[in-house]
Amino acid sequence: MSENFSITRHGRVALVTLTRPKQLNALNSTLAAELIAELAPLDRAPDIGCFVQTGSDRAFAAGADIKEMSEKSYGDMSGMDFFAEWEVFAKFRSPKIAAVRGFALGGGCELAMMCDYILAGESAKFGQPEIKLGVIAGIGGTQRMTKLIGRAKSMQMHLTGRMMDAQEALDCGLVAQVHPDEQVLEAALQDAATIAGYAKPVAMFAREAVHRAEELPLAEGLLWERRVFHSLFGTHAQREGMAAFLEKRDPDFRKD
Repeated sequence: MSENFSITRHGRVALVTLTRPKQLNALNSTLAAELIAELAPLDRAPDIGCFVQTGSDRAFAAGADIKEMSEKSYGDMSGMDFFAEWEVFAKFRSPKIAAVRGFALGGGCELAMMCDYILAGESAKFGQPEIKLGVIAGIGGTQRMTKLIGRAKSMQMHLTGRMMDAQEALDCGLVAQVHPDEQVLEAALQDAATIAGYAKPVAMFAREAVHRAEELPLAEGLLWERRVFHSLFGTHAQREGMAAFLEKRDPDFRKD
C-alpha cells in the first residue's frame, strides 16, 4: 500500500484517504500514478459501486506539490504532458464523492471537482490560487469550476486567487451539501452505500448522462439520454427493479 494514501473497503464502497499530512496532502506525480494504479481495477470490479475521496481534518489537499514542479522547464512540462494522468481518475466510470474538510486549494480543489459531487465540512475552504505562483490551474480548474459555478464567479476565483468557504461553495453550486466536520465523512459514506446498493451499470450510465448535459446541446443530450434509457430494458436491473416495485418488495441488484 502507498504511503501517500490508504484504501479501505466499506462493503461495496471504497474509501480513499490521502495520507501526506506534512505536505497537507499535496498532490505529486508519484501519488497520482499509485492512486490510479490502485483504483483502476476497483473501478472495473463489479463488487465496488462507489468511491469516496477524502483527506485529513486540516486539508483535503492543499494543492499540487510545488517543490516537484518549481525547477521544471516548459520542455519538461510539455514533454511529460504534466497532470494529464489525472484525467484517468476523472474518467473512472464508478461514481465518486469527495468529502472535504479543511483546505481544498489548487490541485486539491481540482481533485474534488473531478468527483461527481462534493460534500463539504463546515471548515472547508476552496480556491484556485495558482495565479499567486505565476501560473494558472492545470488539472481542469478553469474548465470544471466554470461549468459548475458560472463564468463570473469562476473568473473572480482564478483572477484573485481568493478562497471561498463552505457556505459560499454551497450557495454557488460548487458543493452539494454542507455538514459539520465530524459528520461529513459519514454522510459521504452513507450516500456512497446508497449508490453502491443500486445496479452498478445503471449508476454508471446515470453519471455519464448528467456529465453529457454539460457537453451536448439539449436536443442531442435528450436523444442520448433516451437511447440509454431504452438500452436499460435489456438488463436484469430493469426487470428486477420494476418487478420489485410491482410486487411491493425491495429489489435485489446483486446480479448486477
